[in-house]
Amino acid sequence: MIRPAVALFLLAPLVGEYLLGNTPVTDVGSLFLFAPMYGGGALLIREVARRTGRGWAAIVPFAAAYALLEEGPIDMMLWNPAYGGFDIAAAYAETYVPPLGTSVQMLQDVLTMHTVWSICVPIAVVEAFCRDRTQPWLGKVGLPVVAVVFVVGSAALCAMQIASTGFVASAGQLGWSFAAVAGLVVLGFWLGRRPVPLRDGVAPAPAVVGVAAFGVTSLVWCREFLPDWISQRVVAAGWCLLVAAAVALVFRWCRSAGWGARHRLALAAGAMVTYVWVGWQHARDMDIPRTTALLGNIGFAIAVAVLLLAAFNRASADRI
Repeated sequence: MIRPAVALFLLAPLVGEYLLGNTPVTDVGSLFLFAPMYGGGALLIREVARRTGRGWAAIVPFAAAYALLEEGPIDMMLWNPAYGGFDIAAAYAETYVPPLGTSVQMLQDVLTMHTVWSICVPIAVVEAFCRDRTQPWLGKVGLPVVAVVFVVGSAALCAMQIASTGFVASAGQLGWSFAAVAGLVVLGFWLGRRPVPLRDGVAPAPAVVGVAAFGVTSLVWCREFLPDWISQRVVAAGWCLLVAAAVALVFRWCRSAGWGARHRLALAAGAMVTYVWVGWQHARDMDIPRTTALLGNIGFAIAVAVLLLAAFNRASADRI
């Protein structure tokens, strides 16, 4: 099963960095820099979940753990007030929590971006091409190799960040982040072993699920369009309510009769399409040349359309 493993290894950084607009399409070389962390992390999460007989109830907390690991101990964006040359401290000042050394909204952004797009979306899309989504893709040699690639690649990125910025998080900051990562991993193993009870009712059509996913994920990114007079604490509270409602709704749907591969893919597709419009806006914020950003965005939009059409063509409701 080397093909889906390679596909996930490459798709995770393509979605997490390029489709988002963080990295221009002209910077092809960075794909090999990001792939060990993004792709290696996504592969490890999927393999651990599938090898232990667990599903999405485990993958989602594992993905959240990855989010905190990447933006915490690896690149330290959670605490660096001038990360990437931006005044992050000022942007997130209203919801700053001194004991954590970061803000509530920063944590929300990190968890949203990486849990949904960097990990869950690529896994769901690649699994749509597989007849048995529960089958492991890596063998006895492949799994430790990917683990080493992930660790080495992440360590290299961490060293590069420290060398370029000179910023190093405190022991306390690293401590609570590692504790949170460990807690999320334990939560994933615990949730993944619990049976999901079915409920009366029929799952909505995949098109409805996809539109709902696009709407909810787009709302998350619409925060920057809100007027300045709205308190960021209110916005942070709104994020919590929106995420809680979305999780409850998906949990209800996935326990309904008829829920299948096309519904899972529809969730990922709706979120992926959100990144198409977000990527254009984000590329401008990253000072990527307008022509490069536009051409890249158009190219990625076409690629997303082709990929999703192919995935829906392969997926069927009766697959595992």
